[in-house]
Amino acid sequence: MPNTDFVDYVKLHLTSGNGGNGSMHLHREKFIDKGGPDGGDGGKGGSVIMQGDSQMWTLISLKYRKHISAENGGNGSGNLCTGADAKDVILKVPLGTVAKNAETGEIIGEVTEHGQTCTLLKGGRGGKGNAFFKSATRQTPKFAQQGEPGSEGWFILEMKVLADVGLVGFPNAGKSTLLSAVSAAHPKIADYAFTTLEPSIGIVRYYDDQSFVMADIPGIIEGAHEGRGLGHRFLRHIERNSILLFLVSAENLEIAKEYKILLNELKMYNPELLDKERILAITKCDILGGDKDLVSSLKRKVPKKVPYVFISSVTGEGLQELKDLIWETLHK
Repeated sequence: MPNTDFVDYVKLHLTSGNGGNGSMHLHREKFIDKGGPDGGDGGKGGSVIMQGDSQMWTLISLKYRKHISAENGGNGSGNLCTGADAKDVILKVPLGTVAKNAETGEIIGEVTEHGQTCTLLKGGRGGKGNAFFKSATRQTPKFAQQGEPGSEGWFILEMKVLADVGLVGFPNAGKSTLLSAVSAAHPKIADYAFTTLEPSIGIVRYYDDQSFVMADIPGIIEGAHEGRGLGHRFLRHIERNSILLFLVSAENLEIAKEYKILLNELKMYNPELLDKERILAITKCDILGGDKDLVSSLKRKVPKKVPYVFISSVTGEGLQELKDLIWETLHK
């Protein structure tokens, strides 16, 4: 069963607050029968704001909050008292979260840094009190402005994993095993398709306390760009990665063909993904048993123009070479 704590997609109905009404009030006190206008302005309605939080890794906190509303601004009152501004509603989300209009699909904004904000709905402005409308020719305005109404709508929040390196490969290519071998992450590992049902993040240590972030993402299959298998749920998570690390098992004798299929799925989903730096790792090389002829035969089948490394996450073969290549590529 997938980990139900991992939520990377929510659909919410959001409502911002109405602005408070301005006050239509005339000053009155003892011995002053006809004081001037002193109606205060209304307060601003609450906005709905998305804010990035680097300590969050999932949208679980919003999963069961389908309808979220901000409060209305306070009404103005006499003696030039302004109504209170309503508090904004802050939706804290993981870095890499994108907000869309659910009806049009238009991207409203995204947050990629801690503390970065994006206003999804603005609160209504408060109305002006009658004191605002006083002039030389209009000494006693007996009207005030109503507050501006808030707005509402359905929004989709999608989280896209932020990582330096995203692992791309068919199910059982060895992605989870690699992540567990080079980091402290412990993704589920088993010998059947779709063991990984949600992304796992690992910090890979390098020399001199330096590090980079690697993401193990659910395996891809042919037709993923059409939503087959884990489809779009997988593909959107690699849009944020700086490097795409393709993994093909040494059990597969058609390395170039498998690599081409993976590339095609990315191209059909989003052609811009092909602009990212790519590295190819031939995994499970321990099964080759050190047979140099077999290794040479496989090397001839590796696609040209892509840097590659033969690795084994079980024995550790090639892992340092792979780290060096990733580090060098990240810092070109």
